[in-house]
Amino acid sequence: MAYLGSGMEEVEKTVATVNMVCDTMTGDGSTATMTIGASQEMPGHVNNVSIYFDGVAQRPTTDYTLSGKTVTFSTAPEASVNVVCLSYASEFLDVISDGTVYGAEILDGALTDAKIATGVSASKLTGALPAIDGSAVTNFAPRAVTKNASDPATTTNPANGVGTVWANTTSGEMYVCLDATTDNNIWKNIGSGEGDIAKPFGGLGGGTVSGYTSGGNNPTALAIIDKFAFASNVTAASHGTITQAREGCDAGYSSATQGFTAGGYVGGYKDTIDKFNFAADATATDHGNLSATRSSTGGNSSSTHGYSSGGLNPTKFKNIDKFAFTSNVTATNIGNISIIRYGLSGQSSKTDGYVAGGYGAPWYNNIEKISFATDGDATDHGDLTGANARTSGTSSITHGYASAGSDAAVYVARIDKFTFGSSNNASNIGDLTVGREATSPQSSTTHGFCSGGKNAPHINVIDKFSFSTDGNSTDHGDLSGVRGELAGHQV
Repeated sequence: MAYLGSGMEEVEKTVATVNMVCDTMTGDGSTATMTIGASQEMPGHVNNVSIYFDGVAQRPTTDYTLSGKTVTFSTAPEASVNVVCLSYASEFLDVISDGTVYGAEILDGALTDAKIATGVSASKLTGALPAIDGSAVTNFAPRAVTKNASDPATTTNPANGVGTVWANTTSGEMYVCLDATTDNNIWKNIGSGEGDIAKPFGGLGGGTVSGYTSGGNNPTALAIIDKFAFASNVTAASHGTITQAREGCDAGYSSATQGFTAGGYVGGYKDTIDKFNFAADATATDHGNLSATRSSTGGNSSSTHGYSSGGLNPTKFKNIDKFAFTSNVTATNIGNISIIRYGLSGQSSKTDGYVAGGYGAPWYNNIEKISFATDGDATDHGDLTGANARTSGTSSITHGYASAGSDAAVYVARIDKFTFGSSNNASNIGDLTVGREATSPQSSTTHGFCSGGKNAPHINVIDKFSFSTDGNSTDHGDLSGVRGELAGHQV
């Protein structure tokens, strides 16, 4: 007969095709679960499942629950009880009238990338976000963050290389690795402090690889550049030559990559500033000139500039000259030390340069401080333990050292030590292996070195003394030849 009734209107209604699946099991008094609809989709909700024990209907959520395709009974069916399960699994939904999909209706693991809209609005990310494992995050700077109670060192050698961030959990300072060369790392302080951890001497502490000497006499003027390792006792090897043989170039300067030798004497006083690379043996090149010709000055190095103080020509000087490491220029006079003299030693902290001792009729014991931040005259910092000229200046991060020298033509072996920062007098902490004057100084991160010098006749010994423990120096090796009045450098 003909169909009676109204047809389906073209409106949004939920239309679904379903399959009914019948599963059975026999109770054994202990099994409390059964798997249903193995060949069909999951029912999605416990109300889509009907359970009968020997024909008696059970109550959803009360007598049984559903998880995926597993029914769990609140009480295991007794032995021999016939269990029948009728489940209704949706094959598809043509239209969802109210735009709502319940979580129970989504198949586990079925939500694909294609089902997620591009971009997630901020309104969907309100409230506390859950903690996630950062190991899965890639292409994100910094490459790694290391937490440690101490600062990194030039020998830290981070596994993640350049870009590694180091957080000091004691001081709160943070550093980023700029150079991960093995045992020669450079760490830039990115916190509020100024304590970069770097291999150059320039106002940042000692070198980590090698010491260098340049120029000198024996007794004639020399041009040789010597190089020796900090790590082991060895004889220095030739590293090249400066542009002109000269003596009295007692002040040496060091940037991160280059050594500088300024002034000196050979047939007249010189104003030449030479520059040579630490990385390769080569002849030095002309870097510029001091503001006046002179020899036997005191030298300091900041991270960007060299400072040359005092000197002889043949009158004595008070000038403090300053020249940039990055460009070839004539040095500028930025101030004066308080006493006209020559044969001073130079020491460098992170913020200031220091000059100590010197000769200007008579011998002097003054220690003066030169600011790296502001050009101007030097200020009084304290005194050495005795008057001393042509002494050798080395530097740790916290202290300056003045070793060797002469006092009224008596060669000095003592090692004096003074604190950077506030004014104070030096204390005598030990002696070199032999007294002498006009030596070259080098500073590692852990030791001071005093190389060559003059002691009727010249000598070639390299002395080493500890920054961490006061005491006498030990023999570290020899220069390639005997000489004095030479400059010292380090990297």
